[in-house]
Amino acid sequence: MRRVRAAVVEAPGAPFTVRDADLEDPRPREVLVRLAAVGVCHTDLGMRETWPRHLTPMVFGHEGAGRVEAVGAEVTGLAPGDHVCLTFASCGGCDQCAADHPAYCRAARALNLSGGRADGSSPLSLDGTALHAGFFGQSSFATYAVVDARGVVKVPGDLPAEVVAPLGCGVQTGAGTVLNRLRPQPGSSLVVLGAGGVGLSALLAAVAVGCDPVVAVDPVASRRALAVELGAKAALAPGDGLVAAVRDLTGGGAHHVVETTGRPEVARQAVGALRPRGALALLGLGGEVTFDVMGLLAKGVRVHGVIEGDSDPGRFVPELVGLHRRGLLPVERLVTTFPFEEIGAAVAAMADGGVVKPVLTFG
Repeated sequence: MRRVRAAVVEAPGAPFTVRDADLEDPRPREVLVRLAAVGVCHTDLGMRETWPRHLTPMVFGHEGAGRVEAVGAEVTGLAPGDHVCLTFASCGGCDQCAADHPAYCRAARALNLSGGRADGSSPLSLDGTALHAGFFGQSSFATYAVVDARGVVKVPGDLPAEVVAPLGCGVQTGAGTVLNRLRPQPGSSLVVLGAGGVGLSALLAAVAVGCDPVVAVDPVASRRALAVELGAKAALAPGDGLVAAVRDLTGGGAHHVVETTGRPEVARQAVGALRPRGALALLGLGGEVTFDVMGLLAKGVRVHGVIEGDSDPGRFVPELVGLHRRGLLPVERLVTTFPFEEIGAAVAAMADGGVVKPVLTFG
């Protein structure tokens, strides 16, 4: 057992409050990680609003980076001192995991979104009472985390933690959607709707594989400017003329559209912006979306729902590191750092659009 600092949410929609808590030693298939940085993702904020009351108080956080402090007796391939990226948990034994698609693990909800381990326990406690945790197998809004070993990926020790942290979810989701699922041909057109961390990661991947043109759409002018700096041919504000503008830029419609906002009206616009037989990837967490089925059929549109970039992190995170080494994935351009204790300021900066990817750092 060790004393840690953790950002606790006391009730659905409540603010993050940094408090002292107790953390158990790792079990046989778990790893104890000392956090150096953790990204703040829209998923953390959205889940905080809708999280079941009976699973609070809760610790979120799922883009951790740090160093291994200890490993469980059955853990192989990891040792104290290793620099690691933390990502989602998966069982490793179901048909989806066996097929290298662990994002669709049959046990994903129990391992990532149950408020604890699959057996209902939690490694964290607060004043002697269990504190719900295990978010994406990690709950890394804390100085230390006990993590499911399948969600731990070794990374080079010279890679800054603030670059490593977003690789575990936001960058993996955006870039993976392009590289693992859409797999666009060089010269094909790709439009990103929403230029946040996920959207800009998709944009960077599209630029890296030679998509042309790449177009970004976002209401925030600073994000549009950044998208152009990162390789977009154009960056547009949303509005009534958006579909026509995209069609004009892409010669009659995009080959691929990546929708990251989760807004139904934006998803419908995405279909209109596609050319015949184009592909739409839906990434944003949202509610129900209705489409004109005849419009989909007439165009032959392919609709992809994508979680975590459909990636196998053990393979894909090293690929992302390789792209960063080659200068093709400048994640640092998306990142603004905040001290961990200032998590409230980081959340506010993300909410007002001024910061693309807040990353909390630990002194």
